[in-house]
Formats: sequence, structure tokens, C-alpha cells
Amino acid sequence: MAGGTKRLPRAVREQQMLDAAVRVFADHGFRDASMDAIAAEAEISKPMLYLYYGSKEELFGACMARESGRFIEAMSIGFDPNLAQREQARTVVREFLRFVHDNRRSWRVLYRVAVGTTAFASSVGDSRRRVVEMVSDLIKAGTTVEGAGDIDFELTALAIVGASEAVADRIAEGDVALDAATDLLVGIVWRGLKGVGTDRAIT
Repeated sequence: MAGGTKRLPRAVREQQMLDAAVRVFADHGFRDASMDAIAAEAEISKPMLYLYYGSKEELFGACMARESGRFIEAMSIGFDPNLAQREQARTVVREFLRFVHDNRRSWRVLYRVAVGTTAFASSVGDSRRRVVEMVSDLIKAGTTVEGAGDIDFELTALAIVGASEAVADRIAEGDVALDAATDLLVGIVWRGLKGVGTDRAIT
């Protein structure tokens, strides 16, 4: 119970609070989530929660920072310069969608709850830009088509990330299978990658 929790190391307690907060924010949104509900979910007292995080905004920011870091780390697994380009594309898409599949509440907090919260919308943009940069670097490293420039890589990365986000929403809702979504997106991505630098409409 909240009033009888045993003493835990601060780092462990912080993670428990963040775990609870992610669940509550994901299920209820930022506005309707209360510190009372988060404290109850974490099985601690509300004064203890405020001792660690002075406001709901501060707590949500801590959730964003942790979950964004976990997402970027998961995406980084997909970058291996020794892979053939098609397998590299598959690995990146799979890790993107796997993170969403295995961390559905994290995804909702990062890309749905935060987007609707003015104070944190810019954080979502920062996270997305980091992912786009990672994907752009991947494409640039594996593409040998003559005439391909930075704008080709950037726009292709934006298209890949945008498509992955749209499919990820369906996965987060549980109505699309991970393997089927991966196969579909890889097919789309691969056709796009083969066209990088060719027949460009941009001048």
C-alpha cells in the first residue's frame, strides 16, 4: 500500500515512478492523468511522488526523456555497415516496429500524448529529427547511385519515418501483426531506396 512501502534505493524508486507514470499517461493522456493516480499506480504516497518530481510537467518530461532514449537505443541496433542494403533496411524497419510492438504505452506517450501537449510538442520534433538523421545516414552509407544528393537522402528518410510512424500507430492499437507490417514496409522502403538519386522531381 502507499503508506507502507518498503525503503528502496532512489534510482529504483525513480524507475518505478516513471513506469507507473508512463502507464497512466498512456492510458489517460496528459490532462486527465493525475498525480494521485500515478502515486496509486506506483504504490507510493503522493507527497513522496512530489518529493521526486515537483510537478506533473516535470514528471512527464522525465518520462519523455527516458522513453525517447530507449527508442533511439532500440533504433541504433539496426545500424550495421556490414549488412547488405536491403537487409539493413529490413533491420531498421523491424527494430522501429518491434519497439512499438513491445512498448505500446511508450509509443503512445512519445508520439501521441506529447504531440497534444503544447509544452512537449517540440520534444517530439527533436526525437523525430534524430531518427530521420539516423535513417538518412543509413541510406547515404549504402547508396551508390550517381547523382544522389543530401536532399534525396533526407526526403527519403522523412518518407520512411513517416510511413513507419503511421504503421506503428496501427501496431500500437493491436490490429496489425508485426511481421506482416515489417514485410509491407520493407517492400515500400526498398523500392524507394532503389530510386534514390534517379528521376528526381526536385531541381
